[in-house]
Amino acid sequence: MSEAARVLVVDGPGSVRLVPDEAPGPLPDGGFDVQTRFSGLSAGTDLSWVKGTNAMLTSAWDADLGLFDDTRPGQGYPVRKVGYMQVGEVVAAGPSSGRAVGDLVAMTYGHRTAHRADPASERVVVLPADLDPVLGIYAAHMGPICANGVLHAAAEEGSDELDGGVRGRTVAVVGAGVVGLLTGLFAAELGAESVTVLDPTPDRREVAEKLGLAARDPDDPHTVADLKRTWRHGPGDHGADVVFQCRGRSAALATALRLLRPQATVIDLAFYAGGADDVRLGEEFHHNGLGVRCAQIGRVPRSLRGTWDRDRLSAATLDLLAARGGALVENVITDRVPLDEAPEHLIALADGKRHAGVQTVFTG
Repeated sequence: MSEAARVLVVDGPGSVRLVPDEAPGPLPDGGFDVQTRFSGLSAGTDLSWVKGTNAMLTSAWDADLGLFDDTRPGQGYPVRKVGYMQVGEVVAAGPSSGRAVGDLVAMTYGHRTAHRADPASERVVVLPADLDPVLGIYAAHMGPICANGVLHAAAEEGSDELDGGVRGRTVAVVGAGVVGLLTGLFAAELGAESVTVLDPTPDRREVAEKLGLAARDPDDPHTVADLKRTWRHGPGDHGADVVFQCRGRSAALATALRLLRPQATVIDLAFYAGGADDVRLGEEFHHNGLGVRCAQIGRVPRSLRGTWDRDRLSAATLDLLAARGGALVENVITDRVPLDEAPEHLIALADGKRHAGVQTVFTG
């Protein structure tokens, strides 16, 4: 990189800027430089920094104990790394980097115009030449999040194969954002008997249907009972075999629990910035003997650590993108915004003055 990159920084709630980063020094043998082609917005996580609702801001995270400690300060502002869905084009490469000028790679370096990569400490996913490069925003992190959710469903059934929790089974997905749609497509591609996506927004239900998934409105008071009558396994045994909860609201988790058959499990992929008052643990959760399994990208299932890792989840994501990429580009990549306009765009989204479609992509 001949000049400093510009990096997106959140200075405080509602305050976002693109600022110059420090100019890089000489390129090390093992490193390489990329110019950002595409940077995907994760609406839940990215906006939590802009809104000031992310728990990391106010509470210290003890990674060893796995506890938030609100007696110690969190990371606070400014936040200099926002975003984890980047596609970069290699513009310079050290001789031992393994990269060539012109390569397209998926990484997680945040919303910025350029980046110096260190393969020794960063994951790099090389994108296939025949893949639409905008889909690379899903290859390094977002797609593996969804694949990991499907893998957790398999582990619940004692399987070490990605399809082990969905093949031939009745699957429900709560939430038709990016996580819900990708997870639903994974389930469909892996042989689920049926996949039904529930989302209150008509436009998002329409997108799910265009992707070949069934869609219902969870706010319709008849939806859950109608679906459970259809999903009959035997007397006193109605409901989805597995539900993927992909909407960051406690009411969505309550819906997910209501959709399950007895003794089944919700695989929870959502990010909750608030409490969970709508989750009534004395109702379906208790009477149907249900489970909730949080499946986040930081951990593959404990029983599968020897055979699955994030690289393998990325490989599974690339398989899905190869199979369904055309439909994703046409229906899911709904907003393309120049990276120069990212600060204003994020502030408007956080304030509710602008409503994005399914996936916003900042373009370099």
